[in-house]
Amino acid sequence: MSLQTHIRPLGENKYPSPLKLSKTKDDGRYNYVDDSERILYDTTLEHFKKCIASNEEPISFEKAGPREMLYFNPSKVKAGIVTCGGLCPGLNNVIRSLVMELWYRYNVREIFGFRYGYEGMIPSYKHEPYNLTPDFVSDIHLTGGSILGSSRGNQDVAEMVNTLRDMGVNMLFCIGGDGTLKGANAIAEEATRQAYDLAVAGIPKTIDNDVNYMERSFGFETAFSIASDIVRDARTEATGAFNGIALIKLMGRDSGFIAVHAALSNKGVNFVLIPELSFKLEGEKGFLNVLKRRLENRHYAVVIVAEGAGQDLIEDHIVEKDLSGNIKKKDIGLFLKEKISSYFDSIEFPHTLRYIDPSYIIRSAQANANDSKLCSLLAQNAVHGAMAGKTGFVVGLWNSQTVYLPISLTVKERKKVNLESELWFNILETTGQPDFK
Repeated sequence: MSLQTHIRPLGENKYPSPLKLSKTKDDGRYNYVDDSERILYDTTLEHFKKCIASNEEPISFEKAGPREMLYFNPSKVKAGIVTCGGLCPGLNNVIRSLVMELWYRYNVREIFGFRYGYEGMIPSYKHEPYNLTPDFVSDIHLTGGSILGSSRGNQDVAEMVNTLRDMGVNMLFCIGGDGTLKGANAIAEEATRQAYDLAVAGIPKTIDNDVNYMERSFGFETAFSIASDIVRDARTEATGAFNGIALIKLMGRDSGFIAVHAALSNKGVNFVLIPELSFKLEGEKGFLNVLKRRLENRHYAVVIVAEGAGQDLIEDHIVEKDLSGNIKKKDIGLFLKEKISSYFDSIEFPHTLRYIDPSYIIRSAQANANDSKLCSLLAQNAVHGAMAGKTGFVVGLWNSQTVYLPISLTVKERKKVNLESELWFNILETTGQPDFK
């Protein structure tokens, strides 16, 4: 296996960091991080032995953190921050942490908050940027959403870079998911083409937790924690009726991590249907028949379905895309609701079905304590990387360490639930559901 993990620098670092950290171990102060410090991709003994046997250097990621020498003179830096795509718990936390790190640690006094996504860098939309200061952002982490607003859709990359150049912006922090990161990478490449020194840093935002080569993304833990509470109450609703069914649709376009973790944290779920799992409705091993057997035995059932599950079951050949170019998923929740009711009505099987879709409530929530902590960690290290003149990179967690990765690596494919993993095996053990094969 080979991965391109090199982070592109803008040039030679000539300015000493104002952080005044240590270069000596065991002196009671945090040390500067050197570019040579790496975090292993695979920490298993088996992989280690393979590398020794083949005389190959193991794959590793660059460790994130403050550098002793910087590419930019902090006193002359102008920074920009933008949030794109759907809402996610923690957006305001990231914005606040970026501003605080830039202002207090690196003495940056011009920080622009581009409003309504990448539209904010296109003059014709007339979205005037905010001038972000510590006073402006001091309490924004106490609410969900993004004070900068957001939008979807592609914008002219050259025009965005021209705007940044005209404003004298040296570094841009892009907070968003797959489409946002691809846009950030395009901005970095266009700036290079124009020979304009611009550090572009991505901070991955997706409650689906589907960014590749990341242990978890901010907002994910908040999302499945809130979902778990909803599932708990839905179970109460299901058990309160004879043959009661609670059907909960959770977010997860291409990856079922929220559904899986909500089920594992709740313990009261009987079926988890995710995009990675192929299942049928009809037949002896079909979902409807298995659900019927569950009701005959226990007289209630709790079903979680991720929004991207079972798309092949819906007979609709019209393919629509949203403004970001993502294929719009058909509504599997309403589809299953109708199929379950029709099936049980047709065989005169008494039942009560409750359908719940809390998606927009979840993604608009305030970040919980652990996500808030992660937001600060990612934002601070994004600033360290940008100050050191790194560009086209994202900051994330790997093997419990904060690392820098090329944007191009993380957007090649989405992270998905591996049906051969211990995580999915835990679902089968916890729910008792069949594998539908």
